[in-house]
Amino acid sequence: MKTTVINDPRKAQASPGAKKHLLMLFLPVLVAVLLLLVPVPAGLEPYAWHFFAIFVGVIVGLIFEPLPGAVIGLTGVVIIALFSQWLLFSPAELADPKFKTATQAFKWAVSGFGNSTVWLIFGAFMFAAGYDKTQFGRRLALILVKYLGRRSLTLGYAITFADLLLAPFTPSNTARSGGTIYPIIANLPPLYGSKPNDPSARKIGSYLMWVAITAACITSSMFLSALAPNLLALALVKSVVGFDISWGMWFLAFLPLGLLLLLTMPLLAYWLYPPEVKFNDEVPRWAVSELEKLGRLSRNEILLLVFVVSALLMWIFATAWIEPAMAALLVVVLMLWTGVLSWNDITSNKPAWNTFAWFATLVALADGLARVGFIAWLGKEGGELLQGYDPQVSAVVLMIAFYLLHYLFASTTAHTTALLPAMLTIAAAIPGINMPVFCLMMCTSLGVMGIITPYGTGPSPIYYGSGYLPTKDYWRLGTIFGLLFLVLLMLIGYPWMVLMF
Repeated sequence: MKTTVINDPRKAQASPGAKKHLLMLFLPVLVAVLLLLVPVPAGLEPYAWHFFAIFVGVIVGLIFEPLPGAVIGLTGVVIIALFSQWLLFSPAELADPKFKTATQAFKWAVSGFGNSTVWLIFGAFMFAAGYDKTQFGRRLALILVKYLGRRSLTLGYAITFADLLLAPFTPSNTARSGGTIYPIIANLPPLYGSKPNDPSARKIGSYLMWVAITAACITSSMFLSALAPNLLALALVKSVVGFDISWGMWFLAFLPLGLLLLLTMPLLAYWLYPPEVKFNDEVPRWAVSELEKLGRLSRNEILLLVFVVSALLMWIFATAWIEPAMAALLVVVLMLWTGVLSWNDITSNKPAWNTFAWFATLVALADGLARVGFIAWLGKEGGELLQGYDPQVSAVVLMIAFYLLHYLFASTTAHTTALLPAMLTIAAAIPGINMPVFCLMMCTSLGVMGIITPYGTGPSPIYYGSGYLPTKDYWRLGTIFGLLFLVLLMLIGYPWMVLMF
């Protein structure tokens, strides 16, 4: 009897969590079913609307994540492939006696796994694994702290520059900022007596954490290869609009705004969220001792440096001779042959394989929207709604909507998959819009928009959960910096892109 009395409260306590999980599992299904029951809009084929219903269910699942994102994406692809007669293929295709429905459905389901962008993401994750295993990323950050760490402000710049150095080679800002930068700077506040979840957090810890997450967002916009959804956006732009964005084009488009933000953001944070401690000699001394522990550059660190620089040069200058994804795979093979990474490092890298599966299914789903004709229909309808408005006004309205709707997403990938194809299609249907500039504006906003919420981008929960950024501070600063980034994107980024492209 006593055992029963003891266990009942536990069951009661566990019940709300279990109910919430079941609700989150049911929600994507409910959304998809409700859309399936909605009458098909005029001008759209039933199978296209049914595909869209499943697609929206997948996006809802990605937002609330009752299961890992890869499971949600794979489930959507499998459902569509199994019921392809009603969800994927047109009556004309099904009427063709030579059309093998089962075979074509499977080919579509796995089409994302043959996408070069998906393999580029996977290869770049292996680069991040090399940084982690060789400790080269840690060394870079410590060197900057050694020379710039005497003052809080210069330490803020050291963190920013460390992220900047790693960003071109690290497609996951979670791996770069959360996995490399955060573990280093988490050691710094205690040297000042700044503790998490304590009033002393404002001594310096709060400032350093805010600078770090802001720097991660800026560099994620600055480099095509600095954020995984950037690469997804690249594939979507090519699929929907037929416009190719190169690594160099992306970098040049965001360069003036990116440099301005990187040079002023630590100072702006210093003014708006000032640390109580302005000067201290302990930080550079600590960095020196940590560097001494690391010793001289190891053979593997030197090899890694050579490999990643080679990859960057191939991405920028050799795209006519070697596909970027193949360049990444070449470097992975070289790392394996030289021992920088082992095969076990590849097979045990769960985030890389998870992202590989996730992005492959998302690419197939996004391509499917165009295949069934939904994107073309949406573009026509959206274009008609904006008819009569100045093309520049229409472009600005679409850009602001795309940016602010990120409040609804806990994943930049889900945001990109759900909204970017629609925005591109609507814009393409409006005469007078400069589509290359519009595409670049949309794509380069993906990194900086992550600052607006504590869940807006991969490393956000890490810094939010550090204990140095109280909820009210995070939301207040996110609103201020997010609005500033959007305004500067319009006032500086847009004119520059018009001038250049």
